[in-house]
Amino acid sequence: MKGGPLQTNSGSSNADAVSTGAGKPGESRVIVVGAGFAGLEVAKALEGISARVTVLDRHNYTLFQPLLYQVATAALSPADVAVPIRALLHAPNVEMLLDEVVDVEVERACIRTGSGRQLAYDFLVLATGSQFNYFGHEEWAELAPAPKSLTDAVEIRRRLLLAFERAEMCDDDKERQPLMTFVVVGAGATGVELAGAIAELAKAALRRDFRRIDPAAARIVLVEAGPRVLGSFSEKLGDYAQKTLTRMGVQILLNTKVDHIDKGGIIAGGRRIEARTVVWGAGVRARQIAAWLRLKPGSHGAVKVNDDFSVAEYPNVFVIGDAAEATGSDGKPLPGLAAVAKQEGRYVGQLLSRRISGDQTTSPFRYRDYGTMATIGRSAAVADLRGLRLTGSVAWLLWGLVHLYFLIGFRNRLVVLVNWFWAWLTYAHGARMITDQPARYAMARRTSEPRPTPGANEAEVVVSSGGVDFQTD
Repeated sequence: MKGGPLQTNSGSSNADAVSTGAGKPGESRVIVVGAGFAGLEVAKALEGISARVTVLDRHNYTLFQPLLYQVATAALSPADVAVPIRALLHAPNVEMLLDEVVDVEVERACIRTGSGRQLAYDFLVLATGSQFNYFGHEEWAELAPAPKSLTDAVEIRRRLLLAFERAEMCDDDKERQPLMTFVVVGAGATGVELAGAIAELAKAALRRDFRRIDPAAARIVLVEAGPRVLGSFSEKLGDYAQKTLTRMGVQILLNTKVDHIDKGGIIAGGRRIEARTVVWGAGVRARQIAAWLRLKPGSHGAVKVNDDFSVAEYPNVFVIGDAAEATGSDGKPLPGLAAVAKQEGRYVGQLLSRRISGDQTTSPFRYRDYGTMATIGRSAAVADLRGLRLTGSVAWLLWGLVHLYFLIGFRNRLVVLVNWFWAWLTYAHGARMITDQPARYAMARRTSEPRPTPGANEAEVVVSSGGVDFQTD
């Protein structure tokens, strides 16, 4: 096996010393990078076994990403979709470190972190999730944030609400129109959800809040490079979503590729749309795991894995979630859904538990497909449950129940349920706070992944989402 256990070199400097953790001598050391859906399932499956388990994440909370668009559109507050990681990991053999991996030395079986630490492992599980793909235009990221993190969602909310406030103070009718134009790029599940939520925010929740403008007059544009809305769903469900959005006042541009984004708007399909607020969500790609492992990245930057999610070159390294290029029993790529990530994490955790106990048997991974769904607006959603296709209020109620089931923590479920019911009853959005965070936002994005930032702090454009439902992190 490549990358075997390491011994601490007591004569080395702090920079070169490798920590073996605080476990008992002879205990296996498992490092889980990422505390999203997949990583947490691994850690839970390893609770109580004879191994030292270390979970690393750059945030001290785990995030329920499928509801980030509701934070971005002021329907929920950040605390409703996030839970402290330490509140979920109580087993004595599991520890959590607030740190970030910067490199993996597979030949020495250790990882390097942003704090300067080196941690040795016997088994390494990489569950770092994905990020939105700007298809070579990384400079658009600051102009058009995508709802992939809590920082992103709060920034989108800030820009969205600030646009209405600036329109209220604007005396120039020519300038007011771009302020009240909102562009969403990508008509996948997340883009559809965002476009519908922005329409409801403008035309219902804010309708009595302003005196000089009519929020219902806002223009919401959904831009899609493909031929139809919800391309991963059946044509029937896509048509329903398109008709529902059109009825809500959303303008849909299909077969329209975004060519350029700047602070004043976008150029799509050869024509310019003046918009001070744009939001992005047209596809995702894996984080830099392939570079860590010195491997050639596969589709969308993912790492190709074996049937048990181990990496062929390094059998003690496992990649799960959005970062893994894996196929199901039908030979088709596994989708980037929360259900997939949770099942993969549970499978790898149980596999490692058996191996640590001396059982080398491997049972094949079988993904149980429970279907996909997306919400469009109040009492409107689509659901494809393995061939059973539902639309309207029935699909909306099912969507709500499924999300509540996956939501972590009893308090979160209760709070979200109350907020949803109240919003449905009154059309009220209760988290409409504008936070002053442009500098911190730009710094956070540059820290996580360096990229050009021309005029980032002054950007007023938010680009929206068209990824897949139940994205993992």
